[in-house]
Amino acid sequence: MFRRSSPGSAPTTSVWADSFGRLATRCSQVVLVVTVALGVVYAVAQVGLVTIPVLVALIIASALHPVVAWLRRHGVPSVLATALVFVAVLALLAGILWLLVAAVASQWSTLRSSAVDGLQQVQDLLHELPFRITDGQIEDAVDGVVDFVTSARFGAGALAGISAVTNVVTGAVLMAVILFFFLKDGPALWEFLLRPFTGGSYDRARRIGDRVVTTLGGYVRGTAAVAAFDAVAIGAGLAVLGVPLTIPLAVVAFVTSFIPMIGAPIAGTLAALVTLVGVGPVQAVVVVAIVVLVNQIEGNFLQPVLMGKTLRLHGLVILVGLTAGTVLGGVTGALLAVPLIAAAWGVVQVWNGDERPAEAWRQKRRETVPVG
Repeated sequence: MFRRSSPGSAPTTSVWADSFGRLATRCSQVVLVVTVALGVVYAVAQVGLVTIPVLVALIIASALHPVVAWLRRHGVPSVLATALVFVAVLALLAGILWLLVAAVASQWSTLRSSAVDGLQQVQDLLHELPFRITDGQIEDAVDGVVDFVTSARFGAGALAGISAVTNVVTGAVLMAVILFFFLKDGPALWEFLLRPFTGGSYDRARRIGDRVVTTLGGYVRGTAAVAAFDAVAIGAGLAVLGVPLTIPLAVVAFVTSFIPMIGAPIAGTLAALVTLVGVGPVQAVVVVAIVVLVNQIEGNFLQPVLMGKTLRLHGLVILVGLTAGTVLGGVTGALLAVPLIAAAWGVVQVWNGDERPAEAWRQKRRETVPVG
């Protein structure tokens, strides 16, 4: 902390050695780290058409890796085991998509007539409000919507939507190709990336890779089990009440269950609205009660058992991660944010060893030796 310019002279203090200097040093380090992190995030966001399929493929491959490893241990050739799991996943996704399209097509006429009746009921309710809403005001609002739909602005938005669909299809194809190679050569690819590391650095990198795969796989499998319960329970309740589009709504409940905290309210609101329009207000209230009950069972019983303590994150961390993921990547970012945060926390837990999490770096003060 002190230094001597010459024997016998009074010690001089460095401008960076006092309390304010150390604070300035730490602030400079924080600014540098945040700047680098923002630069990396910006670069990743600019090539989202590549990075998002890679991350999705990594997460799915982590969840399916135990199945491929089990097949290989039981004598199935590596390529055949990969092909079997890969084809099974594609068949499952194609079956879900076909089920959605078929269900919507078969019930579309019923839902359309129910929607017309529901809109008529809403219009009747508007006439009974304390303040006056005339038919002319309602017609003006409808004309405004029609004008927007037929305007050039809406056409530009439609073209942007077509471009977005094209990007989604391209990303899906790229994700499928990357997923196949991750399933087939995932461990070999990781070993190739670890070639520059030796000794303790190599051991640490291996621990990090193993923990990331374990965390992502466990998170996806646990969340999928919870989401399946939500979809079956909510779908059964909707079917008993005679709600149209029961299967699509159950699939929506399954997908939104992968978005913690906000997924359940989204699915419940959509199911209640469809029930209100298609069946009635009393049944809509019952649907809301069913969704609340299912989520209470999920949060208090299923998640602690299936997810485990190591995969559970604090609600504030999840909320901040969801917000950042949504801002950066929209719906896809919201889906990827929580598993990636869980993987990062897993890395921290094994940074110094299997049972030795990372410790805060501390700088020891140098003791001053009195001049005698």
